Amino acid sequence: MRVVLRDDVAGVGRRGDIVKVAGGFARNFLLPGGRAIAASDGVEGQAEQMRRRRDLREAQDRSAAEAQAQLLAGTVIPITARAAGGGRLFGSVGPAEVAEAIQAARGVEVDRKHIMLPDHIKETGTFEVPVELFRDVTVVVTVEVSPTG
Repeated sequence: MRVVLRDDVAGVGRRGDIVKVAGGFARNFLLPGGRAIAASDGVEGQAEQMRRRRDLREAQDRSAAEAQAQLLAGTVIPITARAAGGGRLFGSVGPAEVAEAIQAARGVEVDRKHIMLPDHIKETGTFEVPVELFRDVTVVVTVEVSPTG
């Protein structure tokens, strides 16, 4: 079945794309959820308009992400956490805490999902943390975890 995607669907396509999917997938998931519309003969113009709007929005988002990357490049983000005598933390520092610290230190709001922390930080020290602001725009910030007290 041919459908026009109204949203980005992982593994299927992006907004405005005309794709061929299994009938059951379209009837049970895409069409009822409003994520797609059935492709008819006159839908080509509507799909092209959706792609143009998507490209314009992506260009704006990319420029905003590049501006944020310039602001965050080379930044040291301080985080304080409770720690034992040997530097081992009680608990850990995760993406949510890093996002809050970036907001507090630089005033840049970053979604925690964009912080590519391979594992939670469980000790004091200095760590390089990549932040993916957009698809191809990634900046590395230095997170400095120090004990409270």
